[in-house]
Amino acid sequence: MEWAAKRSADQRPPVDLRTDVPHSARIYDYLLGGRDNFAADRDAAGSITADWPNLPKSMRANRDFMCRVTRFLAERGYRQFLDVGTGLPTSPNLHEVAQSVDPGSRVLYVDNDPIVLVHARALLTSTPEGRTAYVDADLHQPSAILGSAEFAETFDLDEPVVLSLLAIVHFIPDDDEAIELVRRMVEPLPSGSALALSMTTEVSAPDEVRRGVAAYNANGIPLKSRTKAEVERFFDGMDVLDPGVVLVNHWHPDAEARRTADEHVHMYGAVAVKP
Repeated sequence: MEWAAKRSADQRPPVDLRTDVPHSARIYDYLLGGRDNFAADRDAAGSITADWPNLPKSMRANRDFMCRVTRFLAERGYRQFLDVGTGLPTSPNLHEVAQSVDPGSRVLYVDNDPIVLVHARALLTSTPEGRTAYVDADLHQPSAILGSAEFAETFDLDEPVVLSLLAIVHFIPDDDEAIELVRRMVEPLPSGSALALSMTTEVSAPDEVRRGVAAYNANGIPLKSRTKAEVERFFDGMDVLDPGVVLVNHWHPDAEARRTADEHVHMYGAVAVKP
């Protein structure tokens, strides 16, 4: 069933796609070969990849990380997933991975790009046994996410929830603000909940990533790369699962991840459990 069954299409408000402003989700879509992007996004992507040529490979490695993390946790009994910074639907989506393990899995997607909202209305469907819902908000608005009707209707807070923050926190450059926002998202989740996080690092290609980060900022999209120690701070008070904070291709790698060269991967990732 579709997540938005409550309202018919003619009741849904129109969406301003803001096609003249580049958006990180649409740049991501373009660099992964998608078609849901506009000239402003393509122009920004071209200027960024001129300085960061391996960015598409790193993005694919992060997408594969999402699939492995979701399957890993679903196979260990997690059935509720909160994905903030969803991006445009690109199969397999998180709910497809989770529901392939257990059709009863429940997923709430969160993003603030209007074109993601349009696609979510049309494409993010669920198995009959589970649920797939969407909230138009962003990580700067924890209360809008956690206090939404969709959050209340999707999750049973007597059971653990996976909070997925993949390739989103690096768009909050201030460390204290970013850590506080993540803390506010984790705090109301029950014991046993998991935090899956990935963000940009320059450890494997310092010069390339520094140039690329500067290009993102020059295109009006704040981005910050972080060291391993800086990423580890986001998991303070939680139990980080093996192998800890690593380049995403090293987190429980499959055959494809093992074939990916470290110098092409510019993302740290890890998963931790709330005590």
